[in-house]
Amino acid sequence: MASGSGSEDLFDSIVMADERFRGEGYREGFEKGTRRGLLEGRRHGASHGAKLSSEMSFYYGFAITWKCILQHNTDVKSRKRLKALEALLGFIQECPHDDPASANMKEDVERLRAKFRQVCSMLNVPADFKNYIKTTEGTSF
Repeated sequence: MASGSGSEDLFDSIVMADERFRGEGYREGFEKGTRRGLLEGRRHGASHGAKLSSEMSFYYGFAITWKCILQHNTDVKSRKRLKALEALLGFIQECPHDDPASANMKEDVERLRAKFRQVCSMLNVPADFKNYIKTTEGTSF
């Protein structure tokens, strides 16, 4: 009887091997996929964060430069332009730079882009940020 029980256990282990290996394979694949997903997610987030940071830095530099250019002009148009530039700088400073998971981040960035387009219109300069980036890609320091 003991030998019959041993052969049944052996038979059961052979039959159940497929199920056991499938379960182990699933767990291993899930763990590897989780690690890979985290790495790809970090890389993706860093890339998009860098692009957004570059865009906001450009807007800030743009606004500061034009503010310096226009600050000595006293005509009405220049004062309106300065006021719009100061509003743009205010939007940039209000954006939550330290909280990328902010619920309002998308709306804040859209508002910032709209203000940038408005300022560009007032200054009669092209408002496409991508054109500014393309012209500096070949620049090397």
